[in-house]
Amino acid sequence: MPREQPAIERQRQALGTRIRDLRDHALLTQEDFAEMTGINRRTLQRIERGGDPRYSQLVRIAEALGVPLANLVEG
Repeated sequence: MPREQPAIERQRQALGTRIRDLRDHALLTQEDFAEMTGINRRTLQRIERGGDPRYSQLVRIAEALGVPLANLVEG
């Protein structure tokens, strides 16, 4: 499998940071956020660290944070 381009990795890192910052701003723990989104806490940790989320996970994250999906992914 070919290695991803550094730009894509940076974008995923930025997305994870945005999600974590928004979650922190909402004063939500990862446990609470996992419960709200229906996404496993370990999966959320991976996403916040720059993992590659599924579209359905991004939709649930955006809804739980009260932000449009476009704003979440565009930064």
